[in-house]
Amino acid sequence: MKNVRFLVKVKRGGTRAPSYLQRVDPAPIRMTTDRKRALLMGRLTAEDAIKSLQKSQCSPELESVLDRV
Repeated sequence: MKNVRFLVKVKRGGTRAPSYLQRVDPAPIRMTTDRKRALLMGRLTAEDAIKSLQKSQCSPELESVLDRV
């Protein structure tokens, strides 16, 4: 059985490597450049995280990942 999970990929200006959302709790959002350590979440949670990140000066994207269960 396959589940579709989502990652939040964040690109900041310049030639920096993209970051991924690692943790939403506690208050400061934590980022990582390691895709394997990124937080896999449902679509609604990922969209909420993107809304909160859009206020900063970065461009977040939703990236789907197939998760085998």
